[in-house]
Amino acid sequence: MTVAITRLEHRATELRSLAAQTQDAKAARRMLAIALVLEDWSREDAAEACAMDRQTLRDWVHRYNELGLEGLFDRPRHNGPRPRLSAEQQARVADWVEQGPDLERDGLVRWRCVDLQLRIAQEFAIQLHERTVGKLLRKLSFRRLSVRPQHPQSKPEEQAVFSAASPIL
Repeated sequence: MTVAITRLEHRATELRSLAAQTQDAKAARRMLAIALVLEDWSREDAAEACAMDRQTLRDWVHRYNELGLEGLFDRPRHNGPRPRLSAEQQARVADWVEQGPDLERDGLVRWRCVDLQLRIAQEFAIQLHERTVGKLLRKLSFRRLSVRPQHPQSKPEEQAVFSAASPIL
């Protein structure tokens, strides 16, 4: 038994040419399967010819009947939860990072993700994971910077004399 296609605005030849023009390989395969069904192939044979399961083809036919060609394309995905901080709140966090922590208020000399996590929880009553705070900082174009280590027995005045005496290349 074949699948009933109720949307008949495209013939099988049109679907084949649209499949050839699209950049989405999955959608093209689905268009070809629909074209085979329109040519009175059985659902099992059409699905097998397009490397899909018979039940999967049935599902795509239902989407095609409901939404037309747009139903054959994958829907956009939104992986993960939406950002919890509004743009205004993110701007405030960026200001905090730019200004640096206040020793009296925050009790810190530099920000760490865990410290920002606590400050965000206090100010906005929003719980973020420490890793999420790091991702937020990268999104706000902040990078981890650290000072170049200096040996405890180094002598800056001797280094300055040596640098001054060195030839410039």
